[in-house]
Amino acid sequence: MALSYPLITLSTRAQVESKRADTTTLDAVRHIIQREGISGLYAGIESALFGISVTNFVYYYFYEWTRGSYEQAAVRAGRAPKLTTIESIIAGAIAGSATVIATNPIWVVNTRMTARKGQEGNEKSSVPEEKPTTMGTLRKLLSEEGPSALFAGVLPALILVINPILQYTIFEQLKNVVEKRRKIGPYDAFYLGAIGKLAATGISYPYLVVKARAHVAAKTGPKEGMNDSLRRIIREEGVAGLYGGIGPKITQSVFTAALLFAFKDILYDASVKLRSKVAVKA
Repeated sequence: MALSYPLITLSTRAQVESKRADTTTLDAVRHIIQREGISGLYAGIESALFGISVTNFVYYYFYEWTRGSYEQAAVRAGRAPKLTTIESIIAGAIAGSATVIATNPIWVVNTRMTARKGQEGNEKSSVPEEKPTTMGTLRKLLSEEGPSALFAGVLPALILVINPILQYTIFEQLKNVVEKRRKIGPYDAFYLGAIGKLAATGISYPYLVVKARAHVAAKTGPKEGMNDSLRRIIREEGVAGLYGGIGPKITQSVFTAALLFAFKDILYDASVKLRSKVAVKA
């Protein structure tokens, strides 16, 4: 997250600021640096690091718990402890839904900080803007819009559970294919994770745009539904509007997922070995 955060900033702003959708990535970088300084590329990184920690904790807890249950059932039935496609989908759906409910408020605050909504009037100023704090953004959101604003975009977020479902289903099935020939290593996990995330993000990206816009939409009028938002974006910006910022997002997502899969197993194995050593000494 820390390494790829500038790409998240570029993607989020492209998703919510349609008027800049035709600018290049380099133009967007120059614009942010001119208006806000280098720190503008890292707006909201504190809440993002906290959010990704909670997100991964919740997701992997429920995913590993569900996967473990299926593997134990397979062993009892005399089958190899491998997830089927349907089991991978169910495990991803359970883990993803739990993650959305637990972390949506964090990502609403993060999107507000990253997008800097309401500061467009200072675009031409050469003076870097004051960086908002996480708690300041949260207090302002609660005082102006109420607690319900923290759950804006929950519906498209729940639909976006398809993203990790696709990602982990593709990963698990490709992993099973590779393991028939040899033991999977960190390099294999890296490129298999990248393939899974590339496919998942490409398919589900329009709902990321809808979710991001719901996160920054102030409650100044009638609440717009998800389908209404999709139709409005297509009507006003064309189908391309549903893919604003997809370049930086695809790059960031694939890079992050590949690193995640590569290091997750290494850290997991190291943790198991450390726990075993501690148990032996005890």
